[in-house]
Amino acid sequence: MNPALFGVTIASDLGEMPSFRVGAVRFWDSNTRWASIQPRRGVFDWSTLDRLVTGANHAGLPALFVLGGTPGWAAPAARKAPYGDGSRAAAPDHMRDWKTFVRALAGRYRGRIEAYELWVLGNDPRFFAGPAETLVEMARQAETVIKKADPKATVVCPGMGRLWTDEGRRVLKRFAELGGFQYCDVASLKLHQRSAGDPPETMLKILQVVGGVMRGAGIGPPIWSTGTTYEIALEKRLDERRSIDYAMRYYLTGLYGIELNLQRMYFYSWGNTKIPLVLQAEEGAPTRAAMAVDELQRWLAHARIRACGQGLPSGLPANVWQCEFVDDGAHPAWIRWTSAGSADTVAPPGARMIRRIGGSAASVHPGDVVRVGERPLFIE
Repeated sequence: MNPALFGVTIASDLGEMPSFRVGAVRFWDSNTRWASIQPRRGVFDWSTLDRLVTGANHAGLPALFVLGGTPGWAAPAARKAPYGDGSRAAAPDHMRDWKTFVRALAGRYRGRIEAYELWVLGNDPRFFAGPAETLVEMARQAETVIKKADPKATVVCPGMGRLWTDEGRRVLKRFAELGGFQYCDVASLKLHQRSAGDPPETMLKILQVVGGVMRGAGIGPPIWSTGTTYEIALEKRLDERRSIDYAMRYYLTGLYGIELNLQRMYFYSWGNTKIPLVLQAEEGAPTRAAMAVDELQRWLAHARIRACGQGLPSGLPANVWQCEFVDDGAHPAWIRWTSAGSADTVAPPGARMIRRIGGSAASVHPGDVVRVGERPLFIE
């Protein structure tokens, strides 16, 4: 299993990395907006980003930098972004300022930042109020500059959110029709439920719909899921039981998306406690949800995914989801869970042990009844 599937967005400027297992990090809401790094034309303050990149490099974690938040001096008349730093939700008035910043960024972190997301939310006017044509031109120029400075860097297209809405999908489609995806190695989508309390599996509907939009435009780029929506981040906190279940199932839902070109999941976010599902506060201990994500990764450390299925087509009750794996010795394993409630399933051929989060284990034989609930369990 590629560890980078298990990513988190770092919403902290301390340079600390998670103390539970993760496979990749993304920098946003970490005081690394363009406006923070370049407060004046010709003046750069790299101190915060240096700290974050050093932390990620020391931890061996591939880093994704997110561009966004044009400085006020570069677009003084433009709409303000929803931050207190005066950053703008627009392209700069002069594209040379964009190219200058991207060139300085990619040159400084050559070989240290793995990937660059070319805007945080390109189809949300709160974060980018310009036309799709401008966003495509920004992507074209940035891709040229980044690849020249760091040929091995991965260029990630501007993030596309609001995908539950017709307008959000319309802008994504327009970006695709204008050829925007040709300037990127990866597409960035904000995959999330309609509400924080909805089952994580519901986000697959977005992926399926957007996949249709992309196929209609004749493209099929690799996809990274890079966050959520502003509204969900403001919803009330989930209780501990649901936090544990949903944290695990967020990443397991990502496994379902592999056949639809989904390669990474960046949970939003690490270091932040004012969100519905908290993994770890700055300088705090991991929550039980975070430790469940850690244990999930240990289950899959030496596994290769074989297939995922759900319900009757997979010979399971309608509410049961399953992913099947093989380890390095070609031994089979399964993870099962329900999207709601519980169900009785049958242990598959080769089953010998059931493991549950927290370390408990019990022997099982093929054909035995296995009760499955909303918390994933591991059958090996």
